[in-house]
Amino acid sequence: MLMLGQIGRLLALSLVLWVAATLYIDLTPGALTHPIRGALGFVTSLPIGWLSVLLARYVGRLGPRQLLAGVGLVGALAMMMDGVALRWFPSVYGSDPLAVRLGAAWLLWGYGVSLAIAVVMSAHHERSVAP
Repeated sequence: MLMLGQIGRLLALSLVLWVAATLYIDLTPGALTHPIRGALGFVTSLPIGWLSVLLARYVGRLGPRQLLAGVGLVGALAMMMDGVALRWFPSVYGSDPLAVRLGAAWLLWGYGVSLAIAVVMSAHHERSVAP
């Protein structure tokens, strides 16, 4: 169970990460639309996802059994902000429709990567403490 202070810190982290990803899409549309650089963005999402999970653990002061819930909360809020922005304010991601679409794909991939990493970390912890 997450405590109220942890929830507040994780919600703030979610907002910061959402702003950073949104700025990346808006300021570097060429990184998304270029075939090689766009693919590289997906590959670099693996270490970035891992770091974001560690950041959530640190900022949220999460115990091992709280990690999945904490990362899920960060991701859920960011995904909801993306959903609202993509539906009603797509220009926040830039003016190129292709870059916005590819940015949305990159965001979905990144959320999945982060959640998968949190699942693996949580399972590893459970296995290491099992009798």
